Amino acid sequence: MKLPYWARAAQAALAGIGRLPLGVQQRLGGRPVRIDGQQLHAELQFPLRLVNATSKRAHDDTAVQEGRELLAFSAALFGGKPAPVDLESVTIPSPRGSINARLYRPAGRRPARLLVYFHGGGWVLGGLDDDAEPLCAFLAEQADVTVLSVDYRLAPEHRFPAAAEDAVSAYRWAVAQTASLGIDPSAIAVGGISAGGNLAAVVSQAVAGEDLQQPVLQVLVVPVTDVSTKHRSYELFGEGFALTEADMDWFKDTYLNDPEEALDPRVSPLLTDDLSGLPPAYVAVAGFDPLRDEGIAYAERLREAGVPTELRVHTGLIHSFAGILGVGRAGRAAAQEIADAIRQGFDK
Repeated sequence: MKLPYWARAAQAALAGIGRLPLGVQQRLGGRPVRIDGQQLHAELQFPLRLVNATSKRAHDDTAVQEGRELLAFSAALFGGKPAPVDLESVTIPSPRGSINARLYRPAGRRPARLLVYFHGGGWVLGGLDDDAEPLCAFLAEQADVTVLSVDYRLAPEHRFPAAAEDAVSAYRWAVAQTASLGIDPSAIAVGGISAGGNLAAVVSQAVAGEDLQQPVLQVLVVPVTDVSTKHRSYELFGEGFALTEADMDWFKDTYLNDPEEALDPRVSPLLTDDLSGLPPAYVAVAGFDPLRDEGIAYAERLREAGVPTELRVHTGLIHSFAGILGVGRAGRAAAQEIADAIRQGFDK
């Protein structure tokens, strides 16, 4: 998305504020925010005040288009300039029509390791040119992997199980196309942010036990794992920290055909009876996020099932931390941890 001049100026100003000493940022952001034994990172307080004051998302008939435009704008404003990468558009055939996707490779290199990536946005918002672009480019460069970003179908045009079906189809296609893509067939991982983390978990469960190359790693960043109930973190962080309880209610209502579908493991992977035999997992959650507790709960259940699982709790960050690569240091440092985890996951 090309930003207008005033927005580019705001982007530069936010980036400049993010480079100020933390003490100065603390004064700009106001009184420290402490909840549940955690303190919000100082460099997030001023941008968060700005977001809370200027972007109240509607949850009515106009919400879908406005939400998509707002996400695209926010991603361009906060995501920073994407890392230099080589891009390639691909089309994935599926039983329900073609799926657009994009390959990210580090500039001048063609890594044989592949991350099949699903963007966030509550199964309603997002796409190849929004929040996915800066992070996919960053991960390709920093983890030295090829990233396949999947433009799965969105609700309300395509409700459940469309996104889940597309995610599984994309993974199966990637496995079948390793030779043409220059990928080592034993080096494919899945990952995603928020609803994309949900889809990565769903894919890992869907292909488990099949006569198919299994993911070597599932990278679940601030994942949605259970929409059948609201965990305690909804009460603590459901308002004022970018992603709100009202947002999640709207995403759920827009994605599902019927409230009972919330009990389907393809929507709420935490509800799957048996998680044994799934790929090793890296689960990253944000401290100031209504989804924090369900992400932790999923990591704990994976561990109980014998799945090698690393859980990283970024106590001072908000849900969208992986999309704020262009503002401050904290989000970028957390994204670097994700890249390092991907690299290490392939090396094991």
